[in-house]
Amino acid sequence: MIIKNGSIFRGAEGFAKDTLYIEDGRFTTAAAGETLDASGCFVIPGLVDVHFHGAAGADFCDGTQEAFSAIAAYELANGITSICPATMTLGADRLTAICENAARYRADHDGRADGARLMGIHLEGPFISPEKKGAQNPDFIAAPSLPMLDALIEASGGLVKLITIAPEMPDAADFIPEASKKVHVSIGHTGCDYDTAAKAISLGADHLTHTYNAMPPLSHRAPGPIAAGFMAKNVMAEVICDGIHVHASMIEALLRLFGPHRVVFISDSMRAAGMPDGSYDLGGLDVTVTGPYARLSDGTIAGSVSNLMQCMRNAVSMGIPVATAVACATINPARSVGIDDTVGSLDAGKRADCVLLDKETLEIRKVIIGGKTLL
Repeated sequence: MIIKNGSIFRGAEGFAKDTLYIEDGRFTTAAAGETLDASGCFVIPGLVDVHFHGAAGADFCDGTQEAFSAIAAYELANGITSICPATMTLGADRLTAICENAARYRADHDGRADGARLMGIHLEGPFISPEKKGAQNPDFIAAPSLPMLDALIEASGGLVKLITIAPEMPDAADFIPEASKKVHVSIGHTGCDYDTAAKAISLGADHLTHTYNAMPPLSHRAPGPIAAGFMAKNVMAEVICDGIHVHASMIEALLRLFGPHRVVFISDSMRAAGMPDGSYDLGGLDVTVTGPYARLSDGTIAGSVSNLMQCMRNAVSMGIPVATAVACATINPARSVGIDDTVGSLDAGKRADCVLLDKETLEIRKVIIGGKTLL
């Protein structure tokens, strides 16, 4: 396949009028075959969401093949070609079953083009702070446990890529150095101070879970985990760009603090994404959705109802340059969970996942996954 006349995303260089080649499901430097005219379009990598829970009425924690398929199909239709969905704070048996079924789904769907590819699992809990639990179920919060993590990694067939942890929890200082040899460790759902976060980073943590949300704010006398992450140049910072969780000025501030290569846009979507207003659940807790808001009964925001493509468009509407927004939704998240050797950019040798967006509206014109055109 040859894609010509489009504005091709070239990472730090921004966009360039160029030609993109695809052969045998990979980007290449030359190819023959079908020619696709991308005039008037940005050509960007398929988006990568490393923190979301569900969509289209399904939740990753439903743990069924049907739920995984529904989520993957919805994500792909919205230009998200690689997914690393998040579990909730649940018991060990339930998490094990989810991981086992995810491994089975990955094996059955590997190489197919009927949905976004399951590239990993984000364990958002149960090793979190009860004081900053957010929409997580406090009944299953537990102290960090390497045996439990190892069991979940094994059950998932190695799909676990990221784990959120509150570093002030008991045994965290022993857990983080060993866990970080196996997965990426993220600081989140935490009430920790700057020193505790800085120590966690020195021990191997390299990620912040939905920065600003469920953690202490950045303050001049109590800088907290945000400042600790900023000071360590290897830490990637997630941020929810649904226009509800974080004010536009704070998203711009995060980009200025961390730089455009260390910010990861996420959707943190729940099963109500793509669905009408009504009553839903998240991690066993009841959620009411009204417009763009998903809330628990006490008013706590419970995830989002926006997908990552919508979040990327939101960022652009906030004044963030298109090239920066694209990087934050593609190569940055891929790098943050260690899958950037396969996806996240249009470089030769990587899997041929890309999206053609109208340059004026950023609406999807084509989705290509593994070299196969879906729209």
